[in-house]
Amino acid sequence: MRFSRLLLGFALVLTLALPSFAKTNKTKSRHHSALHKLHLRRHSAQRGQKAIDDQRATQFQAALVKSGYLTASQESGHWDAATQSAMQKFQADNGWQTKLVPDSRAIIKLGLGPAQDSSAPAVTTVSTPAIATTASTGASFLQK
Repeated sequence: MRFSRLLLGFALVLTLALPSFAKTNKTKSRHHSALHKLHLRRHSAQRGQKAIDDQRATQFQAALVKSGYLTASQESGHWDAATQSAMQKFQADNGWQTKLVPDSRAIIKLGLGPAQDSSAPAVTTVSTPAIATTASTGASFLQK
């Protein structure tokens, strides 16, 4: 009889204590989840260039007009749908990827890549002095 009362008392305490533990964990879980979402929102922002600016878009359009992929009437000064489709066609005709982002090879072929200095030599040569030996003495000296 005493054992059953003890067991009943233990069960009563246990049933009263469990809901309070569950509430504490849910609150803690909700708080953690909200902080985690905030952290993800802060760090999932895109980095880098978001869009092509108007000055660069004008350069692309002028090069595409020169190449025959865009008409002069389609030049708007903005990176618009007509410019994107002309760039995609240009890249596809050259066998490159056709994403909306201009390929580096396409940029170079359109003449919009890094500036090339034509006055600089392509290969630098280093002159080395020749070493000559005299046949009679076997002494070596530098010739310039």
